[in-house]
Amino acid sequence: QVQLVESGGGLGQAGGSLRLSCADSGRAFRSYSMGWVRQAPGKEREFVAASTWSGGSTYYAESVKGRFIISRDNAKNTLYLQMNSLKPEDTAVYYCAADSRYINIVAQTADYWGQGTQVNVSS
Repeated sequence: QVQLVESGGGLGQAGGSLRLSCADSGRAFRSYSMGWVRQAPGKEREFVAASTWSGGSTYYAESVKGRFIISRDNAKNTLYLQMNSLKPEDTAVYYCAADSRYINIVAQTADYWGQGTQVNVSS
C-alpha cells in the first residue's frame, strides 16, 4: 500500500528556493513512478514533474523546466522537489502522486495522492 505525506511547503521569496519532500510509509515506494502536481487558487490542477521508479527518467512541465528538480531516494522512501528561481506564479498547493506508470501522473490520473502542501511565493 502507498501512503504519501508531503512536507516542506511554506513561504518563499521570488528568486529563492524551497524543497518539498514526500514520504511513503508503505513498502512499495521503489515500485512506483512518483511525481508532483500543483493547484493554484482558482485554477485547475497542473502537472509539475515526474520520475520513473528508478529515477532514471524525469519529466517536467515547461513552466518549471530548468528551475525545478525532481529526485528520489528509494532507500528512504522519499521523493523530493527542489524548487529554484521561484516565481509568484508557483504559488499553489503541491500534491505528491504515485502510480505504476509515470504517464498517469502527467495525466493527473495517478492511483495514489498525498494531502498536499501549500507553497506561497511572495514578489
